[in-house]
Amino acid sequence: MKIIKLMNKIFVSALFVFYMYAIIRVILFKFRWRNLTFLWYQLQTNLGNPVNLINELKMGNFIPFKTIFINIQSLSSWPDFSNLVGNIVAFIPFGMFLVLLSKNRGMSFIGVFVTSLSFSLCIESLQVVFSLGIFDVDDLILNTSGGLLGYCVIKLCDKVYNKFIVNTSSGVQDREIVDKQEF
Repeated sequence: MKIIKLMNKIFVSALFVFYMYAIIRVILFKFRWRNLTFLWYQLQTNLGNPVNLINELKMGNFIPFKTIFINIQSLSSWPDFSNLVGNIVAFIPFGMFLVLLSKNRGMSFIGVFVTSLSFSLCIESLQVVFSLGIFDVDDLILNTSGGLLGYCVIKLCDKVYNKFIVNTSSGVQDREIVDKQEF
């Protein structure tokens, strides 16, 4: 039984590493590969000239729900729909992995909230520093919501599993004990 649990932990950890690679690749690099020379050049340019960073930040959105409301009003267009739904869906596995990889699935709602927000803030900040995108506070809201949804999915699955699978099997064992006692 310990070997199965260890194999599951290794498998989930490997999936998490692959997920992190994919999420960074998609969000930060927008499906394009950037070589290290380009990234190093962008970093030197922006850190060497703070005006570039200030200009990048000026293009960003710091008003909560501004982009979300714009996207909701024009959900018929693919870019708006994919921005709104994609940011949530992309982070659902993040919340799930946080719970699955925590000891005894003990990561709390607040823990997932803080970790999802922190990771999203890190990605948004890297977009500015490397001039790969703009900072959008609404991405923080949507990404964090996705992480929290992932948390809720795992907790719901745990409740369903414990109610129907674990309780059913223990009920069968209880009936067997009662049947043996009657003889």
